[in-house]
Amino acid sequence: QVQLVESGGGLVQAGGSLRLSCAASGRTFSNYVMGWFRQAPGKEREFVAAIRWSGGSTYYADSAKGRFTISRDNAKNTVYLQMNSLKPEDTAVYSCAARSDSLPARKEYEYDYWGQGTQVTVSS
Repeated sequence: QVQLVESGGGLVQAGGSLRLSCAASGRTFSNYVMGWFRQAPGKEREFVAAIRWSGGSTYYADSAKGRFTISRDNAKNTVYLQMNSLKPEDTAVYSCAARSDSLPARKEYEYDYWGQGTQVTVSS
């Protein structure tokens, strides 16, 4: 059974940084794509970034390019989202997701497993 557990959220001032972690277990993820999504109050969940576990190719939403970096640690089975230069509009619940396919994807329905989410709040 696949389990994804996020951590690292919190309250930060605008311009600050946070690193989110997603610990994955229950499967060999070598042929998976791992993604980060976020959902702000009153808004739909949106794609933030994704990484192919094998090879490490990365993909970003325009809102994340240049500020966020997705990475993975094979030994720890963990995916990270380093977020820099945070803005109040980045405030959301951030969720990790796993797609059992090696092709990258940006749509919520294309992912098979989800974590419980972690709150990120950026104050102005």
